[in-house]
Amino acid sequence: MALDLTSFAPALKQYYTKGFMQNMVYKNNPFLALVPKYTDFVGSNMPIPVIYGNPTGRSATFATAQANKNESKLSGFTITRNKDYSLASIDNETLEASQNDRGAFMKAVTVEVDGAIHAATRSLATALYRDGTGAIGRITSTVTGTTLNLATAQDVVNFEVGMKLQFTPDFSTVRAGGPWTVTAVNRSAGTMTVSPTLSGITAADYIYVDGDLNAKVKGLDAWLPASVSATTFFGVNRTADSTRLGGVRYDGSSQPIEEALVDGLSLLEREGGSPDYCFMSFANLSNLKKALGSKVQYVDVDAGYEAKLSFKGVMIDGNKKPVICIGDQNCPAAVAYFIQMDTWGLYSLGDAPRILDSDGNKMLREASSDAVEVRVGYYCQLATSSPGYNARIALAS
Repeated sequence: MALDLTSFAPALKQYYTKGFMQNMVYKNNPFLALVPKYTDFVGSNMPIPVIYGNPTGRSATFATAQANKNESKLSGFTITRNKDYSLASIDNETLEASQNDRGAFMKAVTVEVDGAIHAATRSLATALYRDGTGAIGRITSTVTGTTLNLATAQDVVNFEVGMKLQFTPDFSTVRAGGPWTVTAVNRSAGTMTVSPTLSGITAADYIYVDGDLNAKVKGLDAWLPASVSATTFFGVNRTADSTRLGGVRYDGSSQPIEEALVDGLSLLEREGGSPDYCFMSFANLSNLKKALGSKVQYVDVDAGYEAKLSFKGVMIDGNKKPVICIGDQNCPAAVAYFIQMDTWGLYSLGDAPRILDSDGNKMLREASSDAVEVRVGYYCQLATSSPGYNARIALAS
C-alpha cells in the first residue's frame, strides 16, 4: 500500500514514540536529561518566588526583638519563554518515488527529521549552559580572510557546516556583511572556514547563529553569572544579595582541579547548598580523573526515563553528602557548576524539543518549492527557585 501525506502522519507518530524521542534528545546531554521538566508553562509568564532573607526581629531581649521586627526578604523572577525552531525540508520527488516501499519512504523522511530534532536538541542543550545572548564562541584575533580561529577550541562542537553566522562586539551591534556560511570545520584545530570573505570582524567578537542574538534560553551562565550587576534579571535586581539571588561563585582557576572543586563545594555547603551533581566539560572531567588516580570512584547515574538512559560520573566527597561529577559536551571550558537539582526546572509548553503539530499536521506542503516541511521546536525557559544553593567554579583554562 502506498503512503501519502495523510496516511504518513500516523506512521510518523508511531515512529517517534516518547521513548524514541527521549533517547534522541537526552542520551548525550546530561544536564538536559537530569534537570526536572515541567511541560505546562501556560500563560505569558510565570513567577518563580525566592526567599533570600529571614525575618530579623530576633533578640535575647523581647522589647528589642519587637522593636526590630520586620518581614522575610522576598523576591521573584518573572520568567518568560524563549522560542527555537529547526526545520526539515524533504523533496517531494524523493517521497513519491518511494511511496510503494514503506521502508524507503520512512528512511527518506526520518533522515531529515532526525537531523532537525538533533539540531534543536543541541541548540537547547548548549543554551542551558549559556547566558541567553546566543553567543556560542569568540574569535581570537581580527580576521580579514575566510578562516576563523576560536578563542576556545572546545567551542568548535557548537558549529556545523552550513550554519549561518553573525558577529557582535557587545550584543547590541551586529557586524555588517553577514550572515556568513560555515563551509568547513577543523575540529582538531578549533577553526572554521566561512563564506563570503570576512571584513570588519575584530578580536574577541562573539559568534552567534543568525537570528539568535539575545533570543535564547537563559542558561546556567545567566542564573549563576561570574559577576552580578544592578541590571535586572527577569525583573530582579540581584545586588540585594548577590549570592542568594545569583549563586555562589568560587575562583579556583589557580588551583588543581580537585582542590578547586572541594574548596568551591565547601563554600557552597556553608551557604546552605546540598548539590547532587557537578557538571563540567569532558576535558575537565578527564583532568579530575587523572588527579584522583587510584582514588577515583565511578558511579552510573540513572536518568529515570522510559528510554533507560544513564550517565557515568565520578564521585567526590562533600561535607554533607557525595557529589557526582559528570562530563557534558555542552559545558563551556574553564567552568564547572555544582547543581542542587530540586531547586531547578525546565518550564515549557509541551515537550522540549518536539515536532510542532498543533494543527494536527506533522508535515506541511511548502508554498514555494516542490517539497514538504517538518517543524521541530520548543517554547521554554530554565529557572531556579534557590540560586544560592548552586555554584559556578572557575577552573584553570
